Amino acid sequence: MKAWQLERLGGALSLNDIPVPQPRAGGVVVRVEASSLMSYMKAYVDGKLPIYHVPSQPFVPGGNGVGIVHSVGRDVWHLRPGQRVVLSSYFVAQENVREPAQVLLGVTANGAAAERVQADWPDGTLAEYASYPASAVTPADDLPHLSSVQLAMTTRCIVPLGGLLRGRLAAGETLIVSGATGAYGTGAVLLALAMGASRIVAVGRNARALEALAALDRARVVTVTATGDVQADAQALREATHGGAHMAFDMVGNASDPNLTLAALRGLAQGGRLVLMGSMAVPLPIPYTEVMLNGWEIVGQFMYPRESYRRLLDLVRSGQLDLAKLHPRVYPLAALPEAMEAAACASSFECVVIDHEQ
Repeated sequence: MKAWQLERLGGALSLNDIPVPQPRAGGVVVRVEASSLMSYMKAYVDGKLPIYHVPSQPFVPGGNGVGIVHSVGRDVWHLRPGQRVVLSSYFVAQENVREPAQVLLGVTANGAAAERVQADWPDGTLAEYASYPASAVTPADDLPHLSSVQLAMTTRCIVPLGGLLRGRLAAGETLIVSGATGAYGTGAVLLALAMGASRIVAVGRNARALEALAALDRARVVTVTATGDVQADAQALREATHGGAHMAFDMVGNASDPNLTLAALRGLAQGGRLVLMGSMAVPLPIPYTEVMLNGWEIVGQFMYPRESYRRLLDLVRSGQLDLAKLHPRVYPLAALPEAMEAAACASSFECVVIDHEQ
C-alpha cells in the first residue's frame, strides 16, 4: 500500500510502498477513504512543536479519518469487514486503572506508559490502510447520504464536543465561546446550536470571522470583538449574555496573554462553568477570592470521552448538526505537502481533507 512515513519530527516525510498491516488482537484494519488534516500539520512535521513525542522508528502520521473495515483481529466482537467507520486518533488504554495511558495515534504520546501504547499502535491515517484499536473506531454505516469527505469533517466538532460535554452544556443555556474564530471555536459554535443553547456569544479578535459566525443564526449567535482589556471585554460579555453566561468554552490558540480567558471567566453568572481546552504560552492568574465568591467552576479538558463520536454522529443523523456549514478543501493522498500548506492558512469554516480514493 501507499503510505506517508515520517522519519522523525523535523525529519524526512516520504510516500512509500509498505505492506498492508495485519490486524492485531483487539484491533481492526481499515481501508481509509478520507482523513482530516490538522491545521498545524506542517509545523508538526517540520519539528516546530517540541511538546509532541513520536515513535522512535519511522511511522505513518495522521489523525482522524473515515473508511471501510478491511479485517478484524481476535477479541473484536462487534465490528465486521465491510462496515463503514469513523477513526479517532484519541485512544485511552482499556485497563481498569486510576490513570490509563492516553495517546493520539499517529501524532503523540506523553509519559512512559503512553509510549508503550504508542509502540504497539504507532501509525495514523495517512495511508491507504490503517491499523487502529477497535475502541477507537465508531460505526457510521447508517449515514450513506454523507460522503467520506463530509464525514471526515466531523473532526472539526469532535474535540469541542468533549469540552461542551465536560462543561455540562444544557439546552436553553447561554454559552460564551472564547477563541471562537479558530477551527475548534467555530466547531463549538456549530455544536452549541445543535445542542440547543439559547444564546451563544462568540468572542475573538477577527471581526470579519465573527460576522460569519453570527450569520449562522442571528437570533441565537451574537459576537463580541475583543479589545484585550479584561474589564472592558468582561463587561461586554456580561451585556451580550444578558447578565452572565451559564458556561464559557475557552479555545484560545497559543495565547500570548491571559486576557481573553479572564474576560470569559468574568463573563460568567454566579455558579458558571469555564472549560479550558485551548493553549496558552503564559500562566493563567486565577482571582482566588473572585472565583470563590461567585462559585465558578474552572475545569480543564483534553480531547473527548470514548462515546463522543457516537453522540456526535447522533447529532448529524438527526439533522441538528449541519456539516454543510463547513467547506472542504480536498487533496489526494499524494498531495500531502500541498495539503499541509493549505491547512496552515485555512479559514475557520474550511476543512482540509485528504481523499484517499482520488
